[in-house]
Amino acid sequence: MKRMILLMMLAGCAAPVAAPQPQAVRLTDRALALTLTDGTRCTVDWAAAPVGRMDACGPGYGYAVTVEDRPNFLRQLAEGLFLAMGAEGVLAPMAEVVITDPAGVDWVFTSPRKAGE
Repeated sequence: MKRMILLMMLAGCAAPVAAPQPQAVRLTDRALALTLTDGTRCTVDWAAAPVGRMDACGPGYGYAVTVEDRPNFLRQLAEGLFLAMGAEGVLAPMAEVVITDPAGVDWVFTSPRKAGE
């Protein structure tokens, strides 16, 4: 019985560790911040390149940011009010962010995040 427990403990230590997965994204007017399940946080200037790779982020992740060109009327009104007050960049851009992991799996996020996400 003791040997069986010892073997199970050793097998648990030798089990492969799962690669970190995308957990959340945060988008500002210039930066895309990706948070992985292991706590790693990577940032890239998406405004300079809306599609690209984060090679320095863990095993490397692809990203694509698609900004909503025609937001709804209330959003346009809010953006106009903030712009008139000189508070440009306060609202997160309305966009879809697709993160592609090394295995080719796409993780789709929206910005701003929906309530409950």
